[in-house]
Amino acid sequence: MDDRPELQRSLIGRAGESALLARAITAARSGRPQLLLVEGPAGIGKTALVEHALAQGDCDTGIVRVAGVPWEAGLPLAVADQIVRAHGSAADLPDPAAPDAVLDTGNLLYRQWSARQERQPVIVVVDDAHWVDAESLRAIRSALRRMSTQRVLAVLVARDEVDEVPDGHSHLSEPFLATQEFLDGCRDHALRPPPLTPPEVGALARETAGLTLGLPAARDLCRHTRGNPRHTIRLLRELPGETWQDWRPELPAPARYAATVRHRLAGCGPSARALVEACSVLGQDTTLAEAAALADLDTPLPAVDEARAAGLLAVTLKPARPQLAFPHPLTRAAVLTGIDLPRRAALHARAARITPDRGRQLTHRAVGVIAADEDLADELDRYAVERASAGEWSAVADALVRAGRLSSGRRAREERLLRAVDAMIGAGDVPQAAAFAAELESFAATPLRDVVLGYLAIMRGRPAEAESFLAAAQEHIDPESQPELMAKVCQRRVLHALARWDGEALVAWARQGVELAQQDDPSGIESEAVLGLGLAMAGRTDEALAAYDQAAAGFTRGAQPQRFQLGRGWVDLAIDEPEAARRRLEAAVPTGYRMGSTRISLWAQGWLARTQFALGAWPEALDTVQRAGARLADVRIELVRPLVHWTAAQIHALRGDWELADRHVDEATADLHHYEAMLAPACLARAQVAEARGDYERVIEALSPLVQLTPRGSLDEPGFWPWPDVYANALVMTGRLDEADAFLTPHEERAACRERRSAQARLALARGRLTAARGDVEAARGQFEAALARLDHLPLPFDRARVNFAYGQTLRRAGKRREADTVLKNARDAYATLGARAYVERCDRELQAGGVHLSRATTGMTRLTPQEQAVAVLVAAGATNQQTALELFISVKTVQYHLTHVYSKLGIRSRSELAATFRDAPPTD
Repeated sequence: MDDRPELQRSLIGRAGESALLARAITAARSGRPQLLLVEGPAGIGKTALVEHALAQGDCDTGIVRVAGVPWEAGLPLAVADQIVRAHGSAADLPDPAAPDAVLDTGNLLYRQWSARQERQPVIVVVDDAHWVDAESLRAIRSALRRMSTQRVLAVLVARDEVDEVPDGHSHLSEPFLATQEFLDGCRDHALRPPPLTPPEVGALARETAGLTLGLPAARDLCRHTRGNPRHTIRLLRELPGETWQDWRPELPAPARYAATVRHRLAGCGPSARALVEACSVLGQDTTLAEAAALADLDTPLPAVDEARAAGLLAVTLKPARPQLAFPHPLTRAAVLTGIDLPRRAALHARAARITPDRGRQLTHRAVGVIAADEDLADELDRYAVERASAGEWSAVADALVRAGRLSSGRRAREERLLRAVDAMIGAGDVPQAAAFAAELESFAATPLRDVVLGYLAIMRGRPAEAESFLAAAQEHIDPESQPELMAKVCQRRVLHALARWDGEALVAWARQGVELAQQDDPSGIESEAVLGLGLAMAGRTDEALAAYDQAAAGFTRGAQPQRFQLGRGWVDLAIDEPEAARRRLEAAVPTGYRMGSTRISLWAQGWLARTQFALGAWPEALDTVQRAGARLADVRIELVRPLVHWTAAQIHALRGDWELADRHVDEATADLHHYEAMLAPACLARAQVAEARGDYERVIEALSPLVQLTPRGSLDEPGFWPWPDVYANALVMTGRLDEADAFLTPHEERAACRERRSAQARLALARGRLTAARGDVEAARGQFEAALARLDHLPLPFDRARVNFAYGQTLRRAGKRREADTVLKNARDAYATLGARAYVERCDRELQAGGVHLSRATTGMTRLTPQEQAVAVLVAAGATNQQTALELFISVKTVQYHLTHVYSKLGIRSRSELAATFRDAPPTD
């Protein structure tokens, strides 16, 4: 059955590409002729995308559809002939053998299209362009090259993975290469539909098969098909619905794909077939040595070459360790499911004896077992315990799920599944763990069950639920007789306290957990890794650093260093050592070759983005957020989501990219029902976007949940969440001076006590504004100078720019225009270097209001004073009197006073006339 109708109806995950194609069609209709290549693997939805875009267009477009086929790829001008005849022309093509055949054909197409486009735009769609003769493609380009304002668009739709001519067509090698060379020249600006993401695969399942896939099943299907819509739809149709309820089901290839692969395999000799089948049993990226041993080949290289030629295997030549892999997961699935079950079981048993890796040995043995096997289940369990001590939670989860399925007793099955789900959460695979949640809740209530469900609730950002489960677990545990289980409860309490941002509770639980845990117990290791962070959150910095220095020597194996680097890097950022923080947090990000935790990596990326922001590396910070955001969409660890998106919201706001800023604010949303470690970055994201807009009332509104929060825990500890100065500044800017004074004092005292220079500088900014607002400009000058002095030798360019901006505003308001001009220029230069366009514009308005250097003025504006010009510019742009007052740091009455003079001098009577004056008058020097 053809999948194309479904693909044409459903363009899930193609919004961006559809918009690009629509713009190309619109451009062609408006008289900008062009050639566009739409390229990608078979089944990715290229033709569906083009047809969808054409269907959305006007019906007055003349659309011509032609296609290439392999057996005509060597016939010069064959597709050009299709195009000419599709137009109903009786004209004959030039003799393909003539020297100027391509040029003459291009002229013919030029004349045809030029004549037709006068009546309606012409769109020529060339499908399967990889099988089109090069002469036809060159003629199409020649025709377009002669056009300037004709309404013509040529769309070439081609596969990008075709690297050889089909079987039995070796005589087409030269024409095929010529076509590929032509397409290569079009690839710089090609449109490529991307693979579907797991959520998009889930949406496709609902739309085309009426199936609701959990995220784990959608991820498995996405990986298996590489996000290819055609393969995805076929498997959704061919497999029974219950397939998607299983844990990591063995997925086959679609029937048609499998038939093609097996046909190629059947055409290989016995040695190549044995090698390919061995690779399918061993899995993706196996070594040549292992594959040859399993296939019982003494000289495997000829078989490798034969399998490569058949398109069944690819080779990676690593020094002394060449590896074999399948070109696509479906290729492996087609080969593996084509092996009869008895032989497959024998191959797995043999593979278990050949591979040196113990985890793979156990996996091969487990795959070949069809009944309960207590001995093998116990071996898998012991292996899981070993991997847990190294923090390799993904391997632990796999081993325990397999062990549970091989267990005959219900109690053992449940206990192993509970531990497996616990490991899934530790690895950061919250969707897979959540898929088991209903089953776990059906188990009898035990401390282990409650510990696991409490852990899951923490990762999902549900503090009340987590507290309920952890309290229930704790109530039924005797620490004397169950120290290991109590150590696990302590470690979960540590995470719960971290999420609640309660440093003292974190320290207490971490120390108890370390004391209870045996050596190499992962619960004790995780508690020890975060102990120093808790001490720093509680204001005990010296103890925190000492704790990390003492623990450093012990964190040397497996994934353990990742946890240490995260905690210490987090503390480094808080104590004004951002360069050291960046090094450590970067080391905590990788999860692959170190078998690290996705959960730890996401925390590290969230704080790495903050560190990069502080250091002025904003493009790198946005890259970090993008990578973390993509991973978050896959693993759904809600606890980290606001932290990750906070940085992007602030950067985009400072750049004036308001739509993107608001999008990240929405992604960062959290409220009082969530953890404090979620609420703080969510409130900061909203507040800092509002501050960039100059909307200080919204800043106060955004941060009010943090002000009102009780108990406060470590929320006010300087260096971690930089919100007090933002709130105090907003209070001053909205005239709430006494409230700002009372709020600032305890935060200033705490920052001074902790000797947090950056926090002191930020608070001094707010104090300087407050002091100036009360009329003591000289004292305010001292506050600003002290703030800049505290930032000396700290690589914090945004903080320095922010202080200079507030300082310059204050001086300008006090009438010290020349001094203000110098300080504001420093702020502007720093903001410009960072790319903070929103604040560059604000600096420009301040400089204009100061009036020291006026180089350009709008016609008729020369009669206005600098202050009147600044007011007029903002009001003409649509700002209210209140917004204008906040932006220029003056009172609303002063705005009204200046507006009265502006209207009088310009001879106008309303804001709309003022806007029209600015809109219609060109700038003059």
